[in-house]
Amino acid sequence: MSEGILSLRGVRKAFGPTEIIRGVDLTLRPAECHALIGPNGAGKSTVFHLISGNLRPSSGEIVFDGRRIDGRSPQEVNRLGLSRSFQITNIFPKLTVFENLRLAVMRPYGLQYRLWSLVGKERRINEETERLLEQVRLQRRAQAIAGEMSYSEQRSLEIAMTLASDPKAILLDEPMAGMSNEETAYTAELIRSVTRGRALLIVEHDMKVVFSLSDRISVLVYGEVIATGTPEEIRANAAVKEAYLGEEVAA
Repeated sequence: MSEGILSLRGVRKAFGPTEIIRGVDLTLRPAECHALIGPNGAGKSTVFHLISGNLRPSSGEIVFDGRRIDGRSPQEVNRLGLSRSFQITNIFPKLTVFENLRLAVMRPYGLQYRLWSLVGKERRINEETERLLEQVRLQRRAQAIAGEMSYSEQRSLEIAMTLASDPKAILLDEPMAGMSNEETAYTAELIRSVTRGRALLIVEHDMKVVFSLSDRISVLVYGEVIATGTPEEIRANAAVKEAYLGEEVAA
């Protein structure tokens, strides 16, 4: 079994007397696509908040690339090579596509708040921005106002911004939410293409996407992982069918 680039070990999170995450163990392997699925309220977004530094675990540990990251700030976690997108698009709606992505490209250089440091580095930053635009197929939309684009285009932009720091692992939180069938198919193929060779942990409710995209799947129910396995193993798991998937797995 491959060693995990990201490991959660006995992770718990309580808000007052209410325990939301109840001893989660989860391993993300290098270069795999691992889906975290479960019913609404299972704690999937809370797990993402814990991994990315937005929340601190009540107990347990989170290890990324050999270092404990539980308790670190989101900025520290990102600098270590773990990048995250959110359920709601996180872009600057009044800036152009190019400007949004350029700001994301600047961040690893530590330049976004020190514009005077751009001298001599501007060409490299612009070239990287253009490369990422091409990678997510938005080069023709570079000068479009981000807030005026379609939802799927905004998601493509956010994926490019997630890639800007050249992360070792990526967390995608419901990237296909609110999309049409055509947009979902396009975005799923885009994710498959741009994350190739990177570790990807994805939360997604579209089971067609989950079963076609994932190498492994973990099922979270009431704050606990009740099963982890290949899509075929999860599809055949009786406990998973009873707790979550039901007859959907037969579709």
